[in-house]
Amino acid sequence: MSRALENIRVVDLSHVLAAPTCTMFLADLGAEVIHVEPLHGDDAREFGPFAGSGGKNNSGYFISLNRNKKSLALDLKQEKGRKILTDLIKISDVVVENFRPTTMRKLGFGWEELQRINPKVIYASISGFGQDSLPGYDARPSYDMVAQGYSGLMSITGPEGGPPCRVGSSVGDIFAGHQATIAIMAALMHREKTGRGQHFDGAMIDGLFTVLENAVVRYTISGEVPGPLGSAHPSIVPFQSFPTKDDSHLIIALGNDNLWKSFCKLIGREDLGDHPKFATNPLRTKHRKGLEQILIPEFKKKTRKEWLDLLGKAGLPHSPANNIKEICEDPHIAYRKMLVEVDQPRVGKMRIVGSPIRLSETPGEVYAPAPLLGEHSEQVLKDILGYTKAEIELLKTENVINREV
Repeated sequence: MSRALENIRVVDLSHVLAAPTCTMFLADLGAEVIHVEPLHGDDAREFGPFAGSGGKNNSGYFISLNRNKKSLALDLKQEKGRKILTDLIKISDVVVENFRPTTMRKLGFGWEELQRINPKVIYASISGFGQDSLPGYDARPSYDMVAQGYSGLMSITGPEGGPPCRVGSSVGDIFAGHQATIAIMAALMHREKTGRGQHFDGAMIDGLFTVLENAVVRYTISGEVPGPLGSAHPSIVPFQSFPTKDDSHLIIALGNDNLWKSFCKLIGREDLGDHPKFATNPLRTKHRKGLEQILIPEFKKKTRKEWLDLLGKAGLPHSPANNIKEICEDPHIAYRKMLVEVDQPRVGKMRIVGSPIRLSETPGEVYAPAPLLGEHSEQVLKDILGYTKAEIELLKTENVINREV
């Protein structure tokens, strides 16, 4: 089966999470992604959990993000290493990196240099504060936690009245990777029309600022400074989790007044549907606390399973508040192929997250395991760049590329 990006070559200078998320999607769609790693490997190879006997090639963290890619272990501090990278960029379509902006410039691979090397190349950079930033900000180090805090996201996350709280996954990195993927796709389309490459200057802060939803306009319109509300929505009520009889949690999401009235009928509380404090969503939002005190005892009357059956038959928006075990073993996740099995070298069979890009003809898919460190170094040099066996052996001796997998 043909793949959407099968003729696109990507030089992947990424590490850990933000840019690897982007290149993972490109690889899932069939791009040839060459992950250029330092000789000691991507930092993510040191992150657990570790499968099998452990070690750099057995990191579940790395494996889950680097399926379908090739690994070229290369010392970019050496002139010969930089020459190999330059030659590779000349015949590639996309370059992706997520170092501090000053790093690539110091190595001689900033946007200006890449334009000279390959005017058609699309260059995607992801950093904490962006390449084009206030003086000094381009050199600031950043991790997801920094981005979550700086962007304001942590201030609206967590229990009501609680301290700033980190979102449970590294959404600063992950959103940045998604947005870089969109930018690269748009730049590829633009190149089809103009023949010119572009530079995507992605900032984790920008990415998270765009996902604050209505928190920004709540401030810009009213001057209100939003705070955390636990599982509740700030402007739709009821739209949150409730504890049930068996101490499980159930999500209820009643996004309009008709759904609210149907729910009231379902629980035998038609009086609440037209109540002067609860008849409309603005009223329910205003009187959230009072409504919660009424609904909490109602949800405590039945188990989560009983509520799921009841709400399901009524066609009302709801969900169990699944833990990770529950969602990993969920039949719908299996049906959608969102948890797939790979045969990982030195590990064996293991399950990882599948691709969410379900195109009708060229879907994203997991078709190859994550590479061992430097597994494709010789292949890239020989088959793509035309190096001879003697030249490759010399590069190994000089520690320009890795000596062994």
